[in-house]
Amino acid sequence: MDLLKVLQQRYTTKAYDASKVIPQPEFDQLLEVLKLTPSSINIQPWHFFVAATDSAKQRIATALVGDYAYNAPKVLNASHTIVFCSKTDINQEHLSNIINKEAQDGRFKDQQVQQNQMNSRTFYVDYYRQVQGDVSRWTENQTFIALGQLLLAAAVQGIDATPIGGFNAEILTQELKLTEQGLKPSVIVALGYRSEQDFNAPLPKSRLQREKIISILP
Repeated sequence: MDLLKVLQQRYTTKAYDASKVIPQPEFDQLLEVLKLTPSSINIQPWHFFVAATDSAKQRIATALVGDYAYNAPKVLNASHTIVFCSKTDINQEHLSNIINKEAQDGRFKDQQVQQNQMNSRTFYVDYYRQVQGDVSRWTENQTFIALGQLLLAAAVQGIDATPIGGFNAEILTQELKLTEQGLKPSVIVALGYRSEQDFNAPLPKSRLQREKIISILP
C-alpha cells in the first residue's frame, strides 16, 4: 500500500450513493480503528454513537437544520454516520476503569506500579482541570486524533468519508442525552460511497505549499 497515494486521492465527499452500504466486516474494522486510537496518558475520553439505520441517521439529522441543513443529505444518504463525543470532565471512575483494564492486560508488574500510574494520571487530569482550567478542551483534542485516524483508515479501505463540524450542538446534545452522560458532541462523520453527482470528486486537491506550514529549526 502506498500511503502517500491514498492521502493524495482521499477527499471530503459531498454527496453519497444511498444504495451502497459498507459491508459489516469492513465497518467493524473501522470501529476497531476507533478503539485503537492513541490518546494522552491513554485517557480515551470519548464515546462514539453509530447510526446505521435510516431512523438512527434521522435522529442525527435533527441537528442539521437552519444554517446546517446542507449537511443533512450527507448523513441521510451515507451508509453509516458516527457522532464523536468528548467527555466534559474526567472523574475517578473513568480513571479507575482505565487503570484496572491496563492491569488486566498485564501492563503493571506489581501493585505499586499500578498505584504510581493512578497517581500520575490523576496529577495530569488535575493539571488540566485546575491549572489550565479546561479539561474539556484537552479531552476534545484527543477525540480529534480519533477523527484523523478514522479518515485515514476509511481511505485505505476505499470508503468515502465526510467530517462534519456544522451542526446544532444543542439539538444533538438533547437528542442523544449527552449532558446526562457527561459528554459533548465534537464532530460528525458520514461514511459510505460517493454519488456520481458528487461535484467534489473530480476536483484537484489543493493544499498550501510545504514551506508555508513547516519550518525546520536550526
